[in-house]
Amino acid sequence: MSKPVIITCAPTGGIHTPTMSEYLPITPNEITDASIGAVEAGASIIHLHARNPENGKPDPDPELFMQFLPRIKQATGAVMNVSTGGGLGMTREERLRAALRASPEMASMNMGSMNFGIFPMMQKYAGWKHDWEPEFLDMTRDFIFRNTFADIEYAMKELGDGHGTKFEFECYDLGHLYNLAWVVDQGWVKPPFFIQMVFGILGGVGADPDNLMHMHTIAEKLFGGSYEWSVLAAGRHQMAFTTQAAILGGNVRVGLEDSLYIGPGQKAKSNAEQVRKIRSIIENLGLTVATPDEARQRLGLKGGDQTAF
Repeated sequence: MSKPVIITCAPTGGIHTPTMSEYLPITPNEITDASIGAVEAGASIIHLHARNPENGKPDPDPELFMQFLPRIKQATGAVMNVSTGGGLGMTREERLRAALRASPEMASMNMGSMNFGIFPMMQKYAGWKHDWEPEFLDMTRDFIFRNTFADIEYAMKELGDGHGTKFEFECYDLGHLYNLAWVVDQGWVKPPFFIQMVFGILGGVGADPDNLMHMHTIAEKLFGGSYEWSVLAAGRHQMAFTTQAAILGGNVRVGLEDSLYIGPGQKAKSNAEQVRKIRSIIENLGLTVATPDEARQRLGLKGGDQTAF
């Protein structure tokens, strides 16, 4: 029997900007509503960023997170996964502020430094709602998304050892899997591991189905039966790659952080719309969707009653 598929939804992220979609959740109320809708549609994990409610810029302020984390948890019982990736250009300390305040069941963990180029998106827009948007995109021409071994150790010990938080290990390239294997050898984290394979970001592994197959093969060699794996893909690759992951026995992630669209040239009007689509695909494949409690059990999470919200 195939295991139920865990659906993660990332409702807003720190990449897309308000000009790109009128449906991108910005305010705490919008993020709350988007997350609740995604869980009702079938998501069991919500991967969360915060934004300045006035201009939509990614914001690490823990008080913004605390305006939506308790409300989503109380309304849904879903697993809250707080980003430590933050927004591009934030310091290590800024990126960890919200997770250290909230002590969540899960937090994201990027497994290597990399070029992270989102500047090509500038070519699609003639004007901007806010001055920060083109500046934010353009700075990634000369930007390294820093995740050194020292950064990783600091975050794992502060959050993992200090709060019992487990991690969504975001792997944007093959080397990131080997980085995680080395970290495991050091005893910094214990299984089960939740590996999120990321495809289609400029600077990371390309969105080629052969890359997904190879990443999965290497993860099997490195981690055997001690891990769960999931896939997300940027933009137009989102549904094809998550479908491939489900067929291969993996889990999936969707949401407006990863793609603003539901189909070619058609913007998604909500995160729930994307969740409903991938859930329909999963169920049409003869598979089932995991509940939040099933996700907790498989990932070895501490439980929602052990968080600070």
